[in-house]
Amino acid sequence: ALLADFEVSEGIYSRAHIEDTDSVCLWLGANVMLEYSCEEATTRLQRNLENAKASLEVLVADLQFLRDQVTIMRVTIARVYNWDVHQKRIRQAVAPAKDS
Repeated sequence: ALLADFEVSEGIYSRAHIEDTDSVCLWLGANVMLEYSCEEATTRLQRNLENAKASLEVLVADLQFLRDQVTIMRVTIARVYNWDVHQKRIRQAVAPAKDS
């Protein structure tokens, strides 16, 4: 037997005493629920967990790549801005010399 707490509705929880059973129903999404033996359900859920962990690793790597790219972009923008400021100062220094 299993004692389980589950969410009935948002913020509303209930406790259930579940007797031993030979099968379970898994919610697959898109209004689809299938009945599996306990072994099949365990295998399916384990495979889903492994896939989710692999996807998480890829997403974390992609996020790190994007962070690096954002840093590179910020440095590049700062360099272009500084170059522009330097060019304006050169033009301003040359302009009064021409007026004399």
